[in-house]
Amino acid sequence: MTEAVGERLSEADVAGIRRAAEAIQASVERVIVGKADVVRFAMVAVLCEGHILFEDVPGIGKTTMAKAIARSMGCSFKRIQFTPDLMPADITGIHFYNQRTGEFQFREGPLMSQVVLADEINRATPRTQSALLEAMEERQLTVEGETTILPRPFLVMATQNPVELEGTFPLPEAQLDRFLLRLELGYPNEDDEDQILARFESENPLDELTPAVSAEDLIAHSRALGKLHVDPSIRRYAVQIVRATRDETAFELGASPRASLGLFRASRAHAAINGRDFVLPDDVKTMAPHVLAHRLILSTNARLRGRDTREVLADLLERIPVPVER
Repeated sequence: MTEAVGERLSEADVAGIRRAAEAIQASVERVIVGKADVVRFAMVAVLCEGHILFEDVPGIGKTTMAKAIARSMGCSFKRIQFTPDLMPADITGIHFYNQRTGEFQFREGPLMSQVVLADEINRATPRTQSALLEAMEERQLTVEGETTILPRPFLVMATQNPVELEGTFPLPEAQLDRFLLRLELGYPNEDDEDQILARFESENPLDELTPAVSAEDLIAHSRALGKLHVDPSIRRYAVQIVRATRDETAFELGASPRASLGLFRASRAHAAINGRDFVLPDDVKTMAPHVLAHRLILSTNARLRGRDTREVLADLLERIPVPVER
């Protein structure tokens, strides 16, 4: 893929991005039943090299979804089970004294992987959760003054249970803001649940998954995505949505400029996955709830009235004028 300055995304590049997303989706759907939209949104995060927070009740398939995506991407993968006794060094790595060589050596932690599954992230202490911040935002680790660049692509997929809160440590706003998307799977319908039983009757299809694309191709597609055309009116539309959350009285805390950038990138990736070399207002509206909802805090009055973040955000999206082609 060429990277000439000012060059528009070619049809071949768009077709390549769409094929890669479809290949990963087909691979994941060999394991996950009836969640095509969730898998597609996860592909948006992969192309943006953003991070995903899977939040839903136990047993829905959050961990299985994360594992299936990782195995379909041809990337190195590590799983971290977050518990209250997990220490920062357990995930970043440590320097230890090797008696044989007489020197200190660095033993890598599980964060030195391309895809990291942070399972039940809200069960770790804030100190351990904060150890993820530098890795997620800067794509690097600093241990005892030494900085190590993380491999690309680097994707953190975290899971948490929003119901069972005893013994958990809610993620602070600063860390939630590092996740590009928050996704929910929801309960399957009757036919899908029956298919799940049939699919897992004799063996786990997750064990048979092989990479659908290579890590090098994913990096190339992510770089090419920067050439996808976004009309200034569409870009301004994304900015207006984010700024409106700051003026909305139902929100105590609106979205940050990092959210504007995330919405812009996610909309661009959503367009490419759907085979277009340009972004539509529908791309922005589709991605807004998944990019913005976890970054917003409802006011006390809104909570007392029984409103939730997505409901307020949906009302806000209806009020903002959609740009039309002149």
